[in-house]
Amino acid sequence: MKNNIIISGVPRAGKSTISHLISKKFGYQHICMDSINAGFEKVFPELGIDTSADLPSLEKIRNISVKIAPFIKAMMDSGEYDEFEPGMVLDVYQLLPEDYMKYLYHNNCEIFYFITSETTPEERFSLLKTYDTEKDYTFYKTEEELREGCVEIVEVSKFIKEQCIQYNLPYFETAKNREVVFEQFINGFQQE
Repeated sequence: MKNNIIISGVPRAGKSTISHLISKKFGYQHICMDSINAGFEKVFPELGIDTSADLPSLEKIRNISVKIAPFIKAMMDSGEYDEFEPGMVLDVYQLLPEDYMKYLYHNNCEIFYFITSETTPEERFSLLKTYDTEKDYTFYKTEEELREGCVEIVEVSKFIKEQCIQYNLPYFETAKNREVVFEQFINGFQQE
């Protein structure tokens, strides 16, 4: 297992849950890249990181991913997280497999994607409502916004799955049997 772990994928697929489990059980420093992205978006609009941009979902995620991947690489290149065993577990939504391969593949990190591509937008909406909490940004959106978002999440999940297959990167479907998938992942992680 490499020193740093990236957990990526779509909202409510379990990125933060898995990241917290890895941090707690194995001692990795947990970093939530989505919070950092929110800071970039509010404080440095000139970076063009705009999660509410009026763009098709795949174009929006590509626009953010291509900017975030080099930033994550710079974090890892700093060597700060190589000083500790283990290093960091970073969870992030907007990091596509193509940008991981281009910027991060040869770094001291491994990536795992958590997606919900084997579901309909309506099933995805139900999943979102099941796992949404007051701490989640989606908790405060209208049902109409959430339903539209679920169409996008399924589309992005399918795209991530295609890219994971293309680049031979590990991905985990969490739309069904979520807890079983988490348990299998953690048990497999422990054995590496």
